[in-house]
Amino acid sequence: PQPQLVYDALALLEPTIEHGRGRYGTRARVPIIGGWAKGPGFSARIVAGGADWQLLRADGYKELEADYYMETDDKVQIHVINRGLVSPTRPDGSRYALSTPWFEAPEGRYAWMNQHLFVGTVSPGDSRPPSVRLSIYKLG
Repeated sequence: PQPQLVYDALALLEPTIEHGRGRYGTRARVPIIGGWAKGPGFSARIVAGGADWQLLRADGYKELEADYYMETDDKVQIHVINRGLVSPTRPDGSRYALSTPWFEAPEGRYAWMNQHLFVGTVSPGDSRPPSVRLSIYKLG
C-alpha cells in the first residue's frame, strides 16, 4: 500500500488519571481537551470531551484507545476511534508507537474517510498543557 498523508495533529491533554492495576494490567485515562488537525485539503479542530483509555500491560507495552470528535473548518463532525500500541523505551531511546484510526464521517464531503484503512504515528507533543502528536496516513 502507498501511504498518503491525511493530516498531522496535535491533541491537547489533561494529566493522566490512574485507575489502578487489574488482571490485564494498569489502566489509566487521559482526557482530551482540544487540539487541531491539518493536512492537504483537510483542517479540523479536536473537540474537547474525548479521552484516551490506556492499558499498561505486564510486558511493558501500552495499548491505547482514544475516542473523540473532530470538527472540520466547514463544521462537519467526525467521530474518531484511534487504537494504538506503544512499546517500552528501548536501550537506544526509541519506541514503537503506531495507531490504527477509524473514522465515522457523515455522508457528503468526508464520506471517503469511512471507506479506507488508515495508520498513524504517535509521539509526545511539546506544548503546555501536555499533548501528543499524530500523523495519519490513508492506505491504498
